[in-house]
Amino acid sequence: MSKFPPVEKLVPHAGPMVLLDEVCEHSDEHIACRVKVRADGLFDSGGAVPSWLGIEYMAQAVAAFSGYAARLRGENVKIGFLLGTRRFETSAASFTCGETVTVRARQVVLAGGGMSAFECAVSGKHIEQRAMLSVYEPDEENPILESDR
Repeated sequence: MSKFPPVEKLVPHAGPMVLLDEVCEHSDEHIACRVKVRADGLFDSGGAVPSWLGIEYMAQAVAAFSGYAARLRGENVKIGFLLGTRRFETSAASFTCGETVTVRARQVVLAGGGMSAFECAVSGKHIEQRAMLSVYEPDEENPILESDR
């Protein structure tokens, strides 16, 4: 049993779009999560998932990092935006369905106005990935999030 809340409580995703299975580690600067690559019809084909899905695994790890930190402060989980990915490197063209991978994210920049940068990695038996993600977490009062537009 994990000492962390279920991922569904930490990320602003629902149903099958929650791709992470569990949080394994969390500190003020980093998070580690586990994913069992699913053959659920969303992204798989022929027993594999394209390697670019690793970017979404990384982005969800960043969201879980932020969501867990918000819960520790007694705040609600906020929506965030992936602004960009730099230096994405992958050792394989795909993930093997059924493989368990570890996703790590380490916050390297915390700028004002909700901007952050994370060094991220995905590692498994058949794949290694690295990337730098730039993210934005707006204030809840931000006009971008108004639903009556």
